[in-house]
Amino acid sequence: MSRVVALIDGEHYPPVVRFALDSLREDHEVLAVAFMGGTEKVDLDGATDVYGVPVVFAADAHQALRDVILQYRPDEVVDLSDEPVLSATDRFRLASIALGYGVAYRGADFRFDPPKPALITRTPALEIIGTGKRVGKTAVSAYVARRLKAAGRDIVVLAMGRGGPAMPELIRGDEVSLTTEDLLVLAAEGKHASSDNYEDAVMSRVTTVGCRRCGGGMAGETFFGNVPQGAALADSLGKELIVCEGSGAAIPPVAADASILIVGAGRGVTYVRDFFGPYRLGRADAVIIANAEEPVASPADIEELVAAIRLQREDVPIAVTTLRPRPIGSVSGKRVFFATTAPEGVLPTLVEYLEIEYGCSVVASSPNLSNRTLLREDMRAYQGRFDVLLTELKAAAIDVVAAAGAEAGVPTVLCDNAPVSTGGTSIDDVIDYVTDTALLRERARRGK
Repeated sequence: MSRVVALIDGEHYPPVVRFALDSLREDHEVLAVAFMGGTEKVDLDGATDVYGVPVVFAADAHQALRDVILQYRPDEVVDLSDEPVLSATDRFRLASIALGYGVAYRGADFRFDPPKPALITRTPALEIIGTGKRVGKTAVSAYVARRLKAAGRDIVVLAMGRGGPAMPELIRGDEVSLTTEDLLVLAAEGKHASSDNYEDAVMSRVTTVGCRRCGGGMAGETFFGNVPQGAALADSLGKELIVCEGSGAAIPPVAADASILIVGAGRGVTYVRDFFGPYRLGRADAVIIANAEEPVASPADIEELVAAIRLQREDVPIAVTTLRPRPIGSVSGKRVFFATTAPEGVLPTLVEYLEIEYGCSVVASSPNLSNRTLLREDMRAYQGRFDVLLTELKAAAIDVVAAAGAEAGVPTVLCDNAPVSTGGTSIDDVIDYVTDTALLRERARRGK
């Protein structure tokens, strides 16, 4: 019999609530109720023992839920409240709190279960998760890996993606350098050669384990995947740290000792304030805001986003960053066609940066790396006018860009996205802090 606490309100007549609680007791042990608010049908100056269980009151509904969970440690929260006391937005926030404590949350026609780790590794685990796709998560993960490697740490990156391998794939990126030609061979074998594990291995030259997943729940659970098997493989390597990279808004099903949340600046406050944004934010030991520049996000937009984070997490370190292209091969003196997933409005800034920093002439650029039809049209429009193809290792980078380059005898140079701090805590300090936190927590859980 599961142990539950219920959420009630004063818009329901107390005997009706008591009737519901008695019905709930047929299948559950009802420990207590938390009062969410409302006064129409209840006398708060009178006795509350009419409910037949202890009643928890607090200054607001959020605190009442926290208090009842911490006091009674239930398996599940059952929401017996309703409009107008709790709106749909309120319920998502309450569900985020419950899930943050590892407690399921359900109501009349909905149920949310906390994502549960399928594996607790012996190796310390640092997770990097995002609020969605195209928020710079893989770029940040690759940068984290490079910084940790430069600091002398022996790490493995565990990557999960919608294009990952059928069986967990180990790549010794610290020992073997994958070239564009190698990736073309992999693509010819039917593999998604632009998957995150290849990007991490190529850009950071670290050991990676690639996995696949399909389907993503609102709180980050995945429907199907082989990540637990990949995590077990990563754990068997004897590394100092596993960097677990999420996919889109999906969270790796591995118990994390510390967490970095990547928030896309252009997505707005909704992604941290509403739905399960508060749950992801509650997991975070640090936040990195990516793509924080115009026209993606104005200074006012970024300020509003930081304020929304601070409203929920006053203590969390926040690094404000943007991304800049970093070719991993020479493009100096070349006429370049540049393919990217960056928003079209940012292209002039990226093109100018490439020309100044790397001495090339960008004759054309395309933001359509994730749209093969439009990308092919862009490349055909400039055919014969470029000496080098420069592309991020994402989406259609290999099967379209590099393949077309090989056919035309034009070399393809792969391009990293390097995060650059523009405000808040520096990204390097964030990485160092969260890494130290993960290592300390791992030692604590093992009683070292």
